[in-house]
Amino acid sequence: MPRILFLLFFPILTIAQVDSKKIQDLLVQEKFIEAEAILNSYLKQHPNDMEAVELLGDTYGHQKKWDEAMNSYQTLIEFDGKNANYHYKFGGVLGMKALSVSKIRALTLINDLEEAFLKAAKLDPKHIDARWALVEYYMKLPGFLGGGVSSALPYAEELEKLSKVDGYLAKGFIYENDNEPELAEKYYKLAITEGGSLVCYDKLTKFYIAQDKPEKAIINLKSAYSVHKDPDLLLQIKALENQ
Repeated sequence: MPRILFLLFFPILTIAQVDSKKIQDLLVQEKFIEAEAILNSYLKQHPNDMEAVELLGDTYGHQKKWDEAMNSYQTLIEFDGKNANYHYKFGGVLGMKALSVSKIRALTLINDLEEAFLKAAKLDPKHIDARWALVEYYMKLPGFLGGGVSSALPYAEELEKLSKVDGYLAKGFIYENDNEPELAEKYYKLAITEGGSLVCYDKLTKFYIAQDKPEKAIINLKSAYSVHKDPDLLLQIKALENQ
C-alpha cells in the first residue's frame, strides 16, 4: 500500500478499535450485561475485529453462557488457527460446558476439549496454562478413557522445565489425587521452597486439611504468616484452632 494511503487509513483503523480497557474494567466490575451489549453493538459494525470477538467470548464465559462463548472462540480459531491461546480458551469453555451437562452429553465433548488443549500446548511450547489444563483434565478423566497419572505426569514434567514452582504444584496435585499423600506433601513443600508465594502455602494448607491434619495446617499457616504477614492467615489459624 502506498505510504499516503496508509497514513489516510491508519487513523480510521485506530478509531474503529474496540475500547478494550473499558470492557476489561466492566468485567472487573462484573457489569457483564453492559459489556456484552457494547461489544455486540460494536461487532455489528466491525465484525472482523478479533480483539472484540475475544472480549465478547470472555464476557459470555463470565456469564456461564458456554455455547455463546464457544461460538466466539471458534470464530477466533477460524480466523487464526495458529494462535495457542484461542485453542486454550476454546478448550476451557468446552470443559465448563461438559461440567454443566449430563455425563452422557459430556462424553461427546471430551475429544474436542482434549484436542483443543493439546493443540494449544503444541503451538506454544511455553504455554503454562494449557499444560496445567492437561494435567487437571487427565487426572479427572477416568482411566478407561485415557486419564490417570501416566497421562498427566508428562505435562507436569514440561511445566517443571518452564517453571519449577508450577511443575512442583502440578506434581503435588497429581499425587494428591492419586492417593499418594507422601509424594504430594513432598512436592507442595518443594513449591514453597522454590516460590514461597501465598498460593504455594495455600495448596499445602488445603492438602493438610483434606488429609485431616489440622495441626500441620496450622504450622504451615504460621510459617506463611511469618513470611507474608497477611491477616487472613491469622483468621485461618484461629478457625482451625477453634475446631
